[in-house]
Amino acid sequence: MKRTLSVIGALLVATPAFATTINMVPIFQPLSLHGTDGDKVITDIGEALQATVMPTPMVLTGSFPETLVDAINQPHKVPTNNPNYKVPEANLVVLCRLGIAAELSEGGAGLRVRLDVSGLTIPAEIDLTARQVLKLTIVAIRKTLEDYQKLQTSPLEVAIQIEGAEGGKAPLRDLTAKFQLPGGEED
Repeated sequence: MKRTLSVIGALLVATPAFATTINMVPIFQPLSLHGTDGDKVITDIGEALQATVMPTPMVLTGSFPETLVDAINQPHKVPTNNPNYKVPEANLVVLCRLGIAAELSEGGAGLRVRLDVSGLTIPAEIDLTARQVLKLTIVAIRKTLEDYQKLQTSPLEVAIQIEGAEGGKAPLRDLTAKFQLPGGEED
């Protein structure tokens, strides 16, 4: 018994400690309101749609802010107390098969976000256009990163690129955007 405990103790001492940061953060997602009786006026894009951009708390680990943008693509089944609401997925990024990826520049001052529209399809139950889905996704990216930036001291340059916009999707390329998010106030 003593020998077993000393072997376990030796293994614990010899095992390197890996630190992982785990954070609970708000992730804004473009959500469909299909299956509900409501429309939402999205002031960020100036339209009344059967969609909204809302925060969802998530516990994440990884490289920030890239992980935050990647998390926008997580499935979202909305909890309900109404047995008539049977929508298994509300996240428009998932529903419409929009690809999303982000990478931080080597200097860390810029974030490149790629929205891949090559597989983008709008399901019949979703009363939105591809352009509206992309605009809502860009709003979700911006709001997610704005919240993150409140705790940062340096500004963040964000470049959103539209990839896979071929043929009938070519007009979506004009949604490419660049913006700077300021850092929060230093204490």
